[in-house]
Amino acid sequence: MANVASTTASAGTEVTARALREAVFTGLITLGLFFLFVGLKTDQNIRNELILTERWGLLATFVAVSMVGRFLIVAYVQPWLAQRKAVKAAAPEIVKGESFFSRNLSKIAIVALVLYPPVIVALVGVQGSLKWVDNFGIQILIYVMLAWGLNIVVGLAGLLDLGYVAFYAVGAYSYALLSSYFGLSFWVLLPVAGILAALWGVILGFPVLRLRGDYLAIVTLAFGEIIRLVLINWTEVTKGTFGVSGIAKATLFGIKFDASKDGFAALFGLPMSSAYYKIFLFYLILGLALLTAFVTIRLRRMPVGRAWEALREDEIACRSLGINTVTTKLTAFATGAMFGGFAGSFFAVRQGFVSPESFVFLESAVILAIVVLGGMGSLTGIAVAAVVMIGGTEILRELTFLKVIFGPAFTPELYRMLIFGLAMVIVMVWKPRGFVGSREPTAFLHERKAISGSFTKEGHG
Repeated sequence: MANVASTTASAGTEVTARALREAVFTGLITLGLFFLFVGLKTDQNIRNELILTERWGLLATFVAVSMVGRFLIVAYVQPWLAQRKAVKAAAPEIVKGESFFSRNLSKIAIVALVLYPPVIVALVGVQGSLKWVDNFGIQILIYVMLAWGLNIVVGLAGLLDLGYVAFYAVGAYSYALLSSYFGLSFWVLLPVAGILAALWGVILGFPVLRLRGDYLAIVTLAFGEIIRLVLINWTEVTKGTFGVSGIAKATLFGIKFDASKDGFAALFGLPMSSAYYKIFLFYLILGLALLTAFVTIRLRRMPVGRAWEALREDEIACRSLGINTVTTKLTAFATGAMFGGFAGSFFAVRQGFVSPESFVFLESAVILAIVVLGGMGSLTGIAVAAVVMIGGTEILRELTFLKVIFGPAFTPELYRMLIFGLAMVIVMVWKPRGFVGSREPTAFLHERKAISGSFTKEGHG
C-alpha cells in the first residue's frame, strides 16, 4: 500500500515538474513571438514623427496567460484526458441510440433562426435589435451561405479553390451595376447574378481541368486577384476604388422600406425604423442559405453528387469508372459559383455600396477556413464553424471591459486575426478533420450509418 502511494506521489511530482518546464518554455517562446508585435508599438506624434511606444504590461499579460494555460494543460487536462480514454477503452461497448436533439438538430436550428428576430425585438426593443439582427444574424448567415457554396467545390468535389471571393464580387457588382444603369429590381437581378457568377465559374473551370492540388489553388488564387484588379482599374464601369454607391434596396412584394406613405412602416401602422428592413434581410438571407443547403443535399444524392465525391477521393479511379471528369469539375465550379453570386447580390443589397476592398484574398481565406474547420462535406459542421468564427469576431467588439485591464488604448477587435489563427491551430490539433469528423454516405445498404473520420482521408471530413 505504501509502495502504491509513493509511486502515485512520484508520478504526480514528475507531472508537475514537466508542467513547470513546459510552462517556462512556452513563456520564452511567447516572449520571442510577441516581443515586437505586442511589446512595442509604432505611432506618429503631432509632428508626424515615428515614435516607439512600449507596452511591457500587455506583453507580460500574454506571457503569463500562455504559461498558466500550458501548465494547466500538462498538469491537469492531459492526465484527465488520458484517464478518460483508458476508462472508455476498458468499459464494454454500449450502442446508444440517437437522442431526440441529435435526430432533429437541423429542424431545431431552423426554428430557432426563424424565432430569432422576434425574440431579440422582445428583449431589446425594435431599435436595439439592429445590432443583433445585423451583426450577429445577417453577417453570420452570409458566411454560412458562402461556405456552403464553397463546400460544393472543396468539400464534395475536392477542388481547392482560393479565389472563391471572385464569384462573390461578380454577384455583388452584377446587381450593383445592372440596378444602377438599368433600374432592374433585386428579384430580377438575383437569378441574373447567380447565372453570371456560374458562367465565370465555367470560364475558370476550363483552364484548370488538368490541374490538381497546389497548382489548382495557385490558378484560382490568381483568378480572384484578376477579378479584383479589373474592378479597380475598369473605372469607366466599376468606378474603381470609389465603388458603386446608391444601390437600390430590395422590396417585399413591391413594398419599399422607406419613410414614404406607401412604405412598410406606414402601411402597417408602425413607427419608422430601419430595423424592419434588417429583419426582412435576415429572413431573406436565411431563405437563400436554406436553399443552398437543400440544393446541396439533393445534388449529393444524385449521380452528379456521387461523381463529385468519387472525384474527390481519387480522380484516376473516377476516370476508370467511366465518369466524365470534365463535366464533373465544371458542374462543381458552376454550382458553387452560382451560390457565391447569390450571396454577392445580397451583400450589395445589404450594404448599399460595393467596392473592391470588400473582395480581397482574406475573404477567400476566411471562407475556406470555415469549410475546413467545420469539416469538409458537412453542412452542420460548417454552420457551427461560421457561427464560432464570425460570431466570435463580432463579440470582440463588445468586450470593451478589457480596456480596464489593458488600458484605454486597447482595441479588442484588432486582435481578431491573432485569436482567429490560434483558434485554427487549436481546432486542427484537437479535431484535424473539423468539428464534424464523420459523414453519411449518399448510398447505403439496409441501414444508414455515419462513417468515422478515421476511415476518411485527412481533411476530407
